[in-house]
Parts: sequence; C-alpha cells; structure tokens
Amino acid sequence: MKVIAGLTLGLAALSALPMAASAQAPAAQVGQGVETPWRRADVLRLAERVADYQLATMAAGYIPPEAARDTVDPAGWVQGALFVGLRDLADRSDNTAYRQAILARGAANKWALGKRFYHADEHVIGQSYLWAAKHGAGDAAIAPLRQRFDAILAYPPKVGLEHAEYTDPRGVDCDQRWCWSDALFMAPATWFELSAVTGDPKYAAYARKEFAATTDYLYDKEEHLYYRDSRFFTRRGPDGEKVFWSRGDGWVVAGLARVIPMLPPGDPDRVRMETVFKEMAAKLKTIQKPDGYWSPSLLADPAKSLPESSGTAFFTYGLAWGVKAGLLDRATYEPTIRKGWGALSRAVHPDGKFGWVQPIGDRPESVSYEDTQFYGVGAFLLAATAMADLDLKPTR
Repeated sequence: MKVIAGLTLGLAALSALPMAASAQAPAAQVGQGVETPWRRADVLRLAERVADYQLATMAAGYIPPEAARDTVDPAGWVQGALFVGLRDLADRSDNTAYRQAILARGAANKWALGKRFYHADEHVIGQSYLWAAKHGAGDAAIAPLRQRFDAILAYPPKVGLEHAEYTDPRGVDCDQRWCWSDALFMAPATWFELSAVTGDPKYAAYARKEFAATTDYLYDKEEHLYYRDSRFFTRRGPDGEKVFWSRGDGWVVAGLARVIPMLPPGDPDRVRMETVFKEMAAKLKTIQKPDGYWSPSLLADPAKSLPESSGTAFFTYGLAWGVKAGLLDRATYEPTIRKGWGALSRAVHPDGKFGWVQPIGDRPESVSYEDTQFYGVGAFLLAATAMADLDLKPTR
C-alpha cells in the first residue's frame, strides 16, 4: 500500500469511515434496485457519501490497483480533477470537511503546481488553489500559480499541435500546447479564473487563443465531437466507425461548462464555445446507451459496449449545467440527464465507492464495476452538484 503524500492533513477523522468490500457482479445486474435521488438534499447526500469514501480511503493511504505514477502525485491531474469536484461540493455542503481537505492539500503542496512546466495536466490543481485563495488561504495560495503562468507567457511554446506518440526525435512533443482533448479541462479554467481573480486579462487572452487553436484542430465538424488527439484522425473502430473516446470528449464538455460562465455574454469567444457546446450536447443525446451510460468509444455499437462512468459523469454534468444556464432546452434534455444520473447512481457501491471508471489511458478500453479512480470521483461530484442545482422532481 502506497501512502499519498500530503493528504492526511485535515482528513484524520474521515479515515475512520467504514469501507465495506464490494463484490463483483455481472454488468446487467449491477445497481439493480438502486433508487436514484432527485431532490437537492438527497443528491447532495449521495455526493457526500462518495466524497467521504474517497477521502477516507485516500487518508488511509489506499490507491486504486494498476494505478500509474500520476495517481500518487498530490499536485498531478489525477488527484487535481478530484479536487475540482470537491470545490463544487464544498460550495454546497454544510460539511466543512471538504473545505478543510482543499485547504490542507494546498498547504501540503505549498501551493505548487506539477513539475512539467507547460503541460496542461499540471495546471488543473490550480483550480482548487484559486478556490482556497477565496476561502481563507489568501493570495499566497495563487502566488506560485501566477509565477508559473507569467513565465509561460514570457516564454510561450513554439510547437505545433500534431501528436507524436509521446516521443519526438526532435526532443519536443506537442504537449507544451493543449494538443489533446483532456487539456481543455485541465488548463483553460485555471487560466480564465486567474484573470478573473487578479483583474489581469493576459491569462484569459492566452487561454482564448489556445482553446480556439485546439478546437480548430481536434473538433470534427461533421460528428460534433473532439478527437482525443491527432493520432485518432484516421483510426477506426471494429465496425468502421470513427474513434471518439468518451472521457476525452467528457473532459471537453466539462471544460466548456467551467469556462463559458467566465466570459461576458455576447463575447465572440463565448458565442463560439456555446455553439460547440450545444452541437456536442445534441450529438450526445443521440448516442446515449439505453442504460443511461455512454460507450467508452462513443460511436461504437451500444449493444457491444460496457458501461463507463467517468465520461458519463462529465456529460451528465455538462448537460445539467447547460439546462440550468439556459443554453439547453429543459424538455429536450431532461430525459437524457435523468438517464445519465440514474446510471451514475447505480455505479455507486453500497460503501460509497464509485465504479465503472475506465483506468488511466488515452483511448477506449475495457472497464469493470470494480474500477475506480480519483478523477472519476471528481467527475461524479461535478455531476451530482449540477443535479442538485437542478433539483428535479422524483419520477414517481
């Protein structure tokens, strides 16, 4: 068992929470009989159960099996995405443990970003630092963040957006730019929010330019989905379908939901993002599986695909946010949102573990009810808080 550095601060009480073992079950049987919560209080209660389980297991030093090096990095993207979800829960819950967890993590990290200078994955933890700065930590919480972004602006990347399988003979790869779909969740919201907090527009200006460049490059205007990166432009699935990775597009939808509110109404970049968001929403509605999940490979035959909860959580979050924000018609999208939230509720184990999360990767792969990851829980918390904001009436 590996201990996750810097997490136990402020989480000792949570480590005593019960962690019952979860039994594996066939996909068709998992979650049957689970009652889906709809009212705000009930939705938040489920979100808190999932968050409490995750924080307790982290405080106890547990990490998911087959986890990559990124999983144990307290400033990395795997845990950073969890803390994005925690900040939304902390805004809505009366339980101060989530606030304390965010502040404790930042202090333990000394408010530092990840080590890779340009890489978008290293910027997502900054979203929790920005929240902490407004909730007791003060300007010290964003000083290293601002220093890093100032340095990037002083020495902007000079690479293109073509992916080179992580190894480039020139010694440079495109990941100095936002050249993969995940990056549109990891970095832009941090850059935009830093401008909002500091009043300096230069960070948002950089994010506008890079977001547009990535969209121009990766967004398929026919399918209204993003390729994960340029390696997938010509790849095809077993039935000849284009390969669009569920979580990859989920990162984009969630990223749009977080960035759009930070742009002024009528702003040309906001209008463009809203257009892409609505196009993606319309596409997602048509390809949701009958069980409420989206396939790991979005255009794959739904009869042949397993449930996958991380992409489903990001999509449910985005669609629920879109309805609440007035970008999506409630009557049109509420059935899709309800199906997605029902699926996510069934993915929660009795002890609060969130399952069906595809492990770390960059393409559609196998997944099981037992699979979980910190970013999946972050996605679930985003979906749950957006559902709480909708406060839907029970179906019966």
